[in-house]
Amino acid sequence: MLDSLVTQFVLMWAVIDPVGTIPVFLDRTSGFGEAQKRNVAKKAVMVSAGILLFFLAAGQLLLEGMKVPLPAFQVAGGLVLFLFALTMIFGAGKPESEQSMPSAADVAVFPLAVPSIASPGAMLAVVLLTDNHRFAPAQQAVTALLMLLVLFATYGLLVSASRLHRHIGDIGASVVSRVMGLILASIAVSQVLDGIKASFGLAG
Repeated sequence: MLDSLVTQFVLMWAVIDPVGTIPVFLDRTSGFGEAQKRNVAKKAVMVSAGILLFFLAAGQLLLEGMKVPLPAFQVAGGLVLFLFALTMIFGAGKPESEQSMPSAADVAVFPLAVPSIASPGAMLAVVLLTDNHRFAPAQQAVTALLMLLVLFATYGLLVSASRLHRHIGDIGASVVSRVMGLILASIAVSQVLDGIKASFGLAG
């Protein structure tokens, strides 16, 4: 039982990827004050929790009802994540970015809540880990608690990211954003490839 809980927690941590969300958070909140950053972090985690709980409860029925294969959903999400990663790597110039500064609420929903925290991989994971054909309601409730625990850790890391930004400055944040954008692009491509492999039944 303990091994199963640890395995589920590790899987949830991997697909939600709290650490990988930090550069996205730093990139999109660079012009915000401390209070705004905390508010963005809180809203992003709350929206993510709502989305993942919805998929936990009804995702399987929704996808099956719409006849959407899980691999197709994964490929679509990976492409969205890849496009966002490109904006992190190539970034707009400072004047343009200041003119189009998004609101805190917009940033909390996109790209933080979706597709960074509540990623396609995370949505798929909660659907698979709460398969109505394999898991009892009590097991699904435990999975939900583990997911919320990882989201709570995500909030803590995002709030700490603000202090990190003060230490490394704007130039350091720009470097981190581009390097992590490249890593994020790699993760997105990996999701697309996994979805393609699953679609065509390819090995490895």
